[in-house]
Amino acid sequence: MPIAPAPARSGPWTAAAIPDQGGRLALVTGANSGLGLETARALAAHGATVVLACRSPQKAAAARAQLLADLAHQSVASPHGAIDCLSLDLADLASVAAAADTLAQRYGRLDLLINNAGVMAPPRTLTRDGFELQFGTNHLGHFALTQALLPLLKGQTDARVVSVTSGAQYFGRIDFDDLQGERRYDRWQAYGQSKLANVMFTLELQRRLDGANAGIRALAAHPGLARTSLQPSSVAANGSWFEPIAYRLMGPLFQSAAMGALPQLYAATAPEAAPAGHYGPDGFGGLGGWPRPVPVAAAALNTNNCQRLWQVSQELLAGCSAWPQVDCL
Repeated sequence: MPIAPAPARSGPWTAAAIPDQGGRLALVTGANSGLGLETARALAAHGATVVLACRSPQKAAAARAQLLADLAHQSVASPHGAIDCLSLDLADLASVAAAADTLAQRYGRLDLLINNAGVMAPPRTLTRDGFELQFGTNHLGHFALTQALLPLLKGQTDARVVSVTSGAQYFGRIDFDDLQGERRYDRWQAYGQSKLANVMFTLELQRRLDGANAGIRALAAHPGLARTSLQPSSVAANGSWFEPIAYRLMGPLFQSAAMGALPQLYAATAPEAAPAGHYGPDGFGGLGGWPRPVPVAAAALNTNNCQRLWQVSQELLAGCSAWPQVDCL
């Protein structure tokens, strides 16, 4: 796929550099707060029709109302795009299948899929289909959603799939012998595994897209240390006394959700963003700053393991009665 040359730019890449998105349809998972909300805001401000794919219809509707009110008061060069809502629970494969079907009936196409939603470090919990919650939501739910939506992306000009990972990928390890944490569960190791899986999925997806000459870019991005609802949700789920103290001490290191969303917006819209590219903040330790290309975790470079993860994920879906047999690659 030819990549447009990088435009001349002085200074860092900001949301102002997003090209016109008029006529494009974007679906953002987990778009009712945090990174997803800021991503939806920026895309709509530049003309895209944005579908807020959220577990809670009430929160999605509230986010839509907030975005429409905010955009109406902003001074933008062109009219903002429409904002729609879609019910999606990534921890329920029947919901994933229903969401994909609804989107196909409602629009019949898709230009941009941003796999943004996620959960972080809860006590061991299972999805509706019996998978460990972090692996099942962060990786497997998005794996299934992407496969179901690929037919809508194929044939679209500059179609992209952006999967949002985190710095936790760098200490992640795919435990193929205990993917669901049945023998031993460490919530932070499980989180790292799911975030490493996001990157491995992206790399294998691009290999398969290239092999099928699909003309779709698969990319990954991480936000650095961004202040979102993930931190308080994790604290509330675990009842930890230590983590609130740690987060307060780390407070000065956190950047805003709007800054944290820039790498995924770059991956989603920059003409020069490369297939299988990975983007993150340019500051010290990748904790904050402006978006730039950054290395993926070394573990993600094992092509055999990427292929194995894909195959295992496909087998897990095939064993679930709630999931239709979908394999577009």
